[in-house]
Amino acid sequence: MDEVQNTTERIVLFLDENDERAWKVATITDQLDLDTDAVSAILSRLKERELVHHKASYWTITDDEERLQAAYRLHRHHKNADGQYGEERLEEIQTEDMEEIS
Repeated sequence: MDEVQNTTERIVLFLDENDERAWKVATITDQLDLDTDAVSAILSRLKERELVHHKASYWTITDDEERLQAAYRLHRHHKNADGQYGEERLEEIQTEDMEEIS
């Protein structure tokens, strides 16, 4: 992939591409050369969104393909909107309805 990936993307792609096993935070951190606290925080957020599973000290990607594909689509949509309008411009044009459903 030629575009720069953010930390969350890197973690999700790593877990998705290596879904045959579960991973400890320290191993994910080492494999991706990331900060341990950042990886832990991101995994916790992904767990809240039911995109990863956590058991003992191990993490895996969800086996719910529909949920994962929906998250990928939503992420691409947001990335495209940020690229087209810029984050500041999106905040300016945000409507009250958009604020209610965010």
